[in-house]
Amino acid sequence: MGNRQPWHCRALAMASRLDFGKLCHLKRDCRTPLISPLVCLSTYLPESKPQAYNPTETMEIWPAIDLLGGKCVRLQQGDYARETVFSDHPAEMAKRWFDAGAEFLHCVDLDGAKTGSLVNEQAVRGIVEVASGKTVQLGGGVRDESAIRRLLDLGLSRLVVGTAALRQPDWFAKMCEEFPGKLVLGVDARGGMVATEGWLETSSTPATELINRIGEKTRRCAAVVYTDIEKDGMMAGPNFASLLQIEKCSPFPVIASGGVSSLEDLRKLAAQGTAGAIVGRALYDGAIRLEDALEIGRSTGRTS
Repeated sequence: MGNRQPWHCRALAMASRLDFGKLCHLKRDCRTPLISPLVCLSTYLPESKPQAYNPTETMEIWPAIDLLGGKCVRLQQGDYARETVFSDHPAEMAKRWFDAGAEFLHCVDLDGAKTGSLVNEQAVRGIVEVASGKTVQLGGGVRDESAIRRLLDLGLSRLVVGTAALRQPDWFAKMCEEFPGKLVLGVDARGGMVATEGWLETSSTPATELINRIGEKTRRCAAVVYTDIEKDGMMAGPNFASLLQIEKCSPFPVIASGGVSSLEDLRKLAAQGTAGAIVGRALYDGAIRLEDALEIGRSTGRTS
């Protein structure tokens, strides 16, 4: 047979796309048992890391409803002292967005984000009722399994978990496995670091590190909602550079939140492959018509 390599080395080489010679030097001249190259092969294979999410041809548009004291409000940079009330009837506002063509709605219980438990349950029930089966996700105060079950039982489609995911990443990954496609990782960042407790505290954990940590533990997280707090409610455009870093490392679809102020912002998000965009103040101030935003989402013309 001359210098022909044994069958197991050739098979392993083809499977791993390694050079025959390199593989056969794993153990002398390949006359060792099959287990030797199998064990040593891991030395040459790259580490298994979460692969970046592959964008689709459309971008989801998520009108936002923030709940505070039972009302529909918007904050500036997450500051509870800088609120603007847009409606005393959140369900009516939700119906307005659904009637305009929205298929998705992003809600936040701002009271719950501070207290750690659902506060605006009556408002949430009203929103779910008018949604008529459309996708409604809620964040704010989702911090244990009982809360997850209770909120999903209300009819919510998905739940955004932030503080608890940072503090207990193993628990969050377990919950993603228990409720596949129902949980979203909420990454609220200030200066690149994850903020918690309704944005009242800032951790020492980089946003990218948290996403990588979760991606190594589960693939059943529905998405990542990434909020740049310094841009939120300021009508100054998203932080495209930070968002791009998040998208490059995330194995999950990334939904951008904070700063969207114009249709051009949405076009830029679509062009860089962002899976979805949450639009809040720009809709309420009239800077963006939801119908126009939805059209951009449907015809993204991605370049990535």
